[in-house]
Amino acid sequence: MAQKLYLLAGIFMGWGLGANDSANIFGTGVASGVIKYKTAIVLTSLFVILGSILEGTKCIGTISSLTSLSSFYSFVCLLSAGLTMAVLTYYALPASTSQAIIGAIMGVAIFQGNPDFSKLYKIVICWILTPIGGIFFSVILFKFFRRFLINQVKSVKALNTLFFLGIVVTGSYGAYALGANNVANVTGVYVATGLISSHYAALIGGFSIAFGVMTYSKKTMTTVGKGIVPLDPFSATISVLSEALTLHLFTQIGVPVSSSQAVIGAVAGIGIARDHRTINLRTLNKIVIGWISTPVAAAFLSWVFVYLAFLLKGYLTF
Repeated sequence: MAQKLYLLAGIFMGWGLGANDSANIFGTGVASGVIKYKTAIVLTSLFVILGSILEGTKCIGTISSLTSLSSFYSFVCLLSAGLTMAVLTYYALPASTSQAIIGAIMGVAIFQGNPDFSKLYKIVICWILTPIGGIFFSVILFKFFRRFLINQVKSVKALNTLFFLGIVVTGSYGAYALGANNVANVTGVYVATGLISSHYAALIGGFSIAFGVMTYSKKTMTTVGKGIVPLDPFSATISVLSEALTLHLFTQIGVPVSSSQAVIGAVAGIGIARDHRTINLRTLNKIVIGWISTPVAAAFLSWVFVYLAFLLKGYLTF
């Protein structure tokens, strides 16, 4: 029974993921005024759960293969990653849950004196490719749809309807891809311990992410939707579609990546396709700093927590 309480850290991590990363799904649509915030969070919650249940196990296997930690140390990793995400969310910084959980795992491994960085190469390469993928899809899709669709529609009413449907469809797809790819960051480490099965992990993770979406997701939407480059409804649709395609692509190879990096790359791609001078480099630099500090902070926290547990070993049983 006591070990089941360790799942609370995973739920906390899921809450932080939902609160932070939901901005990457409908943030651009809400900021551009195409869709209401309440509608956005309901759609996000539903499709996050769906993606987690149907495809979440694909990436859970990757995370669980990185560690053979006990349930207690898995709890420490998720608590450290969750606290890191909570702080970054409070400061309205889009952050990477993938980097947070991997950083936390490495922090524990460093304390134990047996870090195995060889297994990280595939994941780190995918982290680097994530914003590049967002930029690639965004530039291509922006130019294609503007030429063959937007420029052909002359009715303002028809355009507005098209933009609304585009935001709803791409946002729902983005939420599905977020659940499928990132649920592994929430409960994946518990699968390796045998505490829960991968399917149960996907279910718990999906609902905890949805909880974060419903309760504390509004703050980061302004940063994503307006802070990097001003977005019109068409650009908002393209950026979310590009992010979703990037996430779903990495899901198929079983690597959890950052939805924040994907959408920031996509939004930057919009700036490149339109006019690179519209990109707010100050905000972009601030976000990049958040990405760098995420794994470092999570690793530091997990190391500190394990060290404290080591000091209290005579008083605690785990």
